Amino acid sequence: MPILTLAMPTPLRRSFDYLPPEAMTEQAVAALQPGIRIEAPFGNRQLVGMLLAIKDTSDFDSSKIKPVTKILDNQPLLSGKLLALGQWAASYYQHPVGDAFANAIPTLLRKGAQLIPNTATHWQLTTEGKGLPEGALKRAAKQAQLVSLLQQQASLSRAQLDNAQISQATCKALIEKGLVERVEIAAQRYDHNQDCLKSAPLTLNAEQQHALDTINTHSGFQCYVLEGITGSGKTEVYLQLIEQCLKKQQQALILIPEIGLTPQTLSRFQQRFNCPIATLHSGLTDRERLLAWQQAQSGEAGIILGTRSAIFSAVANLGLIIIDEEHDSSFKQQDGFRYSARDIGIKRASDEQCPIVLGSATPSLETLNNALQGRYHHLQLKQRATGASAPRFELLDIRHAPMEDGFSPALISAIGSEIERGNQVLVFINRRGFSPMLMCHDCGHVAHCQHCDARMTVHYQQRMLRCHHCGHQTALPDRCPECNSNQLEFRGSGTERSEQALKRLFPTTEIQRIDRDTTTRKQAMQQMVDQVHKGEPCILVGTQMLAKGHHFPDVTLVAVLDADGGLFSADFRGPEKMGQLLIQVAGRAGRERKAGRVMIQTHQPEHPLITSLVNDSYHQYAKALLAERNSSGLPPFGHLALVRAEASNLPQTDTLLQHLRDQVDSSGCQIFGPLPAPMTRKAGRFRSQLLVRSDQRRPLHRTLQQLCSLAEQHPLAGKVRWSVDVDPSEMF
Repeated sequence: MPILTLAMPTPLRRSFDYLPPEAMTEQAVAALQPGIRIEAPFGNRQLVGMLLAIKDTSDFDSSKIKPVTKILDNQPLLSGKLLALGQWAASYYQHPVGDAFANAIPTLLRKGAQLIPNTATHWQLTTEGKGLPEGALKRAAKQAQLVSLLQQQASLSRAQLDNAQISQATCKALIEKGLVERVEIAAQRYDHNQDCLKSAPLTLNAEQQHALDTINTHSGFQCYVLEGITGSGKTEVYLQLIEQCLKKQQQALILIPEIGLTPQTLSRFQQRFNCPIATLHSGLTDRERLLAWQQAQSGEAGIILGTRSAIFSAVANLGLIIIDEEHDSSFKQQDGFRYSARDIGIKRASDEQCPIVLGSATPSLETLNNALQGRYHHLQLKQRATGASAPRFELLDIRHAPMEDGFSPALISAIGSEIERGNQVLVFINRRGFSPMLMCHDCGHVAHCQHCDARMTVHYQQRMLRCHHCGHQTALPDRCPECNSNQLEFRGSGTERSEQALKRLFPTTEIQRIDRDTTTRKQAMQQMVDQVHKGEPCILVGTQMLAKGHHFPDVTLVAVLDADGGLFSADFRGPEKMGQLLIQVAGRAGRERKAGRVMIQTHQPEHPLITSLVNDSYHQYAKALLAERNSSGLPPFGHLALVRAEASNLPQTDTLLQHLRDQVDSSGCQIFGPLPAPMTRKAGRFRSQLLVRSDQRRPLHRTLQQLCSLAEQHPLAGKVRWSVDVDPSEMF
């Protein structure tokens, strides 16, 4: 009897054997292909799994193997290469294989839904409508107009009805009279042989042309690092690479770090290309996401544009992968399946034998080291495509300066001068909310989250205290819960407080706050960006959402309110992230004809990292950080992983982790812990961790596999949730 091997969405790190449906013939079983979905019993539940293989025998007692419930697909949803990628990713990141595959398909497919037919809704006359005598609807002009149109044309689409100004109500009235009916007609497929361009490409400068020619000259897999200063025209290089990909009738997969960048990127692609473009991100409904996924899987979409999870999309004929702002931490999943979309992208490009381009003005140290070592092909764009000069940096020493809600007198004066000249100003503070701390002046009480080891953030406009880690919120109190004093003070500033201060300082100037709180509505981000592009004097204040990829031609001053946070971060990547963020946000200034400058407020104006960043290039700054990493054996010169444990009490997590450390063969690795997690309590649960380090990747992964096996066999496995977080590192 054939055995079906399925990947099931469970916490267990293995596949499961099942029998075919009892009524299924051996011939039908033999026709099943890996990559189809199958519904099968798991305990007392019915789950949707992915078929990995069909084999002749099982290691388990055949009398205990259950038959599957239902075969859901006739054809594979995932190709053999994508199945192999999912299994590799599950192994590399030490994650349950079934959950890894759940990331590769849309939510509706995970729930067992069928693919949506590729049809379009049309309206046509019924038999009764076709026999309608002339003048029968003379008292309903719009209904008569629709009948007349349908007598001239067999059917009409919604777009055609809109052009004729025929409303839904008119259609509904005729449907109720039995004169018109709705029908689903096969959608017209895009002809990939037609010209893929709507508009001509821009003329490239010598550096851009060299990068384009270098990538187009080579075939097969190659990883290219396109390091270009902000405003150097990386996007135009991307567009012309995509053009060549489309001309070969292949598909291009482009990853961007933020949903907020999708509308402007999509708009630019739509202006250039005459082909369907599928967008994939968490802002879509489940149905919209499935439709876009199907466009990619069928080959209908020539371009697939998405955020992190789009890297697992089924693409019929993949010819190019581009990861824009490859350094961005949002490409690393921070919970559940903790994968790096950048690293998965490199592995996928290798499997598909297609080029991958990692673009950034501030490459991650891992990527830059691979480029410097010759593992990746390094291409540089050192001049701005518009011919504009790089912005001028100024350090503002705010020691002893009288501050006004985070603004020094020198900065206030500079902002006022730019507004008077009719320019725009960008104020950057990477902290949302009004204030990060609510403190009682009389007793010193600080408002903490009841479920986490974190302070509550003040959101003044909503009169709320919110935890930015677990989402818990409560009303902003009028009095201290400890001593009943009304002397409650807001300590520190966030975007909301900065916005309030700017409105007070510049009452006649438009202030636009752009952060996660103001962009929750659909299209909100695009509407704000469109308003800025009108060119009227205004002040933008926001978080790192403003630092990524936006083109604001009228911004002449970028003000960084607090540059010191990254200097003293407990994260060894703190200085790297600080440098990347400052360079990226500085790149919003002076991108076209107007000169730009960047003013950075700091209490540490002599700090070597600050002075290096301001006086040298990012490239030199990054090389200095690489030297520090090398001397300390940190990535990319060493390999790290965390084994996290989470439970309702701390002794359970420590007991499990200590057992793992005592029992594992750690040759070739160092293991530290159990250690408290950076946030020991989160969402009411306690967390500990082991830190595993090795000079080589193989000993690290061998040790992680042993740790996972030991954890699954431990008596506390049912009470303690545990996961593995592999630090992004060099891939090839």
